[in-house]
Amino acid sequence: MATPRRCRLLLTVTETDAPAVSDAATEPAAPTFADLGLSDPVLKALRRIGYETPSAIQAETIPTLLSGRDVVGMAQTGTGKTAAFALPIVDRLDPAQKTPQALVLAPTRELALQVCEAFEKYAGHLNGVHVLPVYGGQGYGVQLSALRRGVHVVVGTPGRIIDHLEKGTLDLSELKYLVLDEADEMLKMGFAEDVETILAETPTTKQVALFSATMPAAIRRMSKQYLHDPAEITVASKTTTSATITQRYLLTAWQRKMDALTRILEVENFDGMIVFGRTRSITEEIAEKLRARGYSAAAINGDIAQAQREKTVSQLKSGKLDILVATDVAARGLDVERISHVVNYDIPTDTESYVHRIGRTGRAGRTGDAISFVTPKERWLVKAIEKATRQQLTEMSLPSVDEVNETRLSRFDDRISAALTETDRVDRFRDIVAHYVRHHDVPEVDVAAALAIVAQGETPLLLDPDAEPVRPARATRDRDDRSGDGARRERRERGDGGDYATYRIEVGKRHRVEPRQIVGALANEGGLRRDDFGRIQIRPDFSLVELPTQMPRETLERLADTRISGRLIEIRLDTGGPGRRRDDDRRDRTDRKARHRGRD
Repeated sequence: MATPRRCRLLLTVTETDAPAVSDAATEPAAPTFADLGLSDPVLKALRRIGYETPSAIQAETIPTLLSGRDVVGMAQTGTGKTAAFALPIVDRLDPAQKTPQALVLAPTRELALQVCEAFEKYAGHLNGVHVLPVYGGQGYGVQLSALRRGVHVVVGTPGRIIDHLEKGTLDLSELKYLVLDEADEMLKMGFAEDVETILAETPTTKQVALFSATMPAAIRRMSKQYLHDPAEITVASKTTTSATITQRYLLTAWQRKMDALTRILEVENFDGMIVFGRTRSITEEIAEKLRARGYSAAAINGDIAQAQREKTVSQLKSGKLDILVATDVAARGLDVERISHVVNYDIPTDTESYVHRIGRTGRAGRTGDAISFVTPKERWLVKAIEKATRQQLTEMSLPSVDEVNETRLSRFDDRISAALTETDRVDRFRDIVAHYVRHHDVPEVDVAAALAIVAQGETPLLLDPDAEPVRPARATRDRDDRSGDGARRERRERGDGGDYATYRIEVGKRHRVEPRQIVGALANEGGLRRDDFGRIQIRPDFSLVELPTQMPRETLERLADTRISGRLIEIRLDTGGPGRRRDDDRRDRTDRKARHRGRD
């Protein structure tokens, strides 16, 4: 009796959606796809797509999978792992079998759709091959109809796949290939139990291939349980981030991020952009504020209906949308060619998420830019990212008012130049202007300026140079200010020292604060200038800061939410006067003596 041939389960942890990485050193004579054993229809599809030379992971994996052996592969994203498992599956599909032959599990709906698109491209020259995406948020009707008609490849998220299994609408009894795409991410997202349940519903005769950028203990355990004598394939890389991505960071206060983003959008020459926020609510807030500023922006997150998500991504691809604001999970699997910039509005607290995020740009050899907003307390994250990625992040400066105005003038010039090419309309308006000049005796240049005002509307074309915000690095105050130097001495010389009031904030020496931290925080949160600060006295448990007497109410409201050294400052007018401060000193010394006596 012949031994039954093992069915094929492809268990892959594919791209972790990090930036494209440098492939391992290539051999002198690189193989072609024709050398890997793929059939003519598949090779024809690859030629039509434009694939020429297989990547290192493809060259190693495709022949191994075609031979029927299990595989454990380790490689970074951007190395072409989707094709590494999809091409062997497509090559061996039986169009006559109407029950699913291949199942691909993906952690997110976006990745499932991306994998579906890849399968459809690779099967472009095979007749009658049907691929079905199955995920939550999509109506069951479409999925049920397709499953009844018969599909060859199902790509779905674990939750919806289990729903179909429980309803009895998905038959895996004749499954030959099972792909677990980004298994490490799936386990991180809490799908371990769902994956185990699905695996239990598949035939025991399986070919198993597992790909991962990392090999945590849970993945290693799964590979030992479900793989049989696998070939281990490792594609080394020189770095985890692509050399085609320019990585920069901007040191800014949290409250200044939107202003910083707006200025960057003004001066950066970008095509499409993804802005990453840490939470769902912040993505909605960013998108709303960008739209209010005239930008074409939309948010995607877990609260967005799937139909709307798909429409938004389609608009981004087509150019109808320029800025996508997303959370980490919502952006997984996105591969949009026109994404030139990624902005980490909230820098991630783990380096892996950072790598995943900036991987949305600079893909397939294209260049890209990644900009991260970093608050002073998050400086350590920059060092951690540099160490993990072995790439240097360059500190950038906030675009100045002059830079923004220069960009605006350049774009205004471009609009004028473009209008001048419409000769018929220009001739008509020239007659109108000439008519006005004749009847009102006004120089033509003044008429042109007036027309520019009409075209521009209420929004000023140029920024006010006086609106330049205080930068934390420069908004510092030496301890000498306490003795009357600096701005306070200048005020005394001018005789206007009475224009300042003393405010108390609830941070002091034991919180390890310095005058420069106080000035930097209050300047950035309240929009204050350097000469708005007078004497700063740092006490053990609080500090006293001289600020303008006539501060607007909205400034105080903004300062009320300010934190220094992680503490809410609870700013308020100090009413104790100099005598109270001396009493506080005496009381502090008395308390310290009492504590020492208690220890004795």
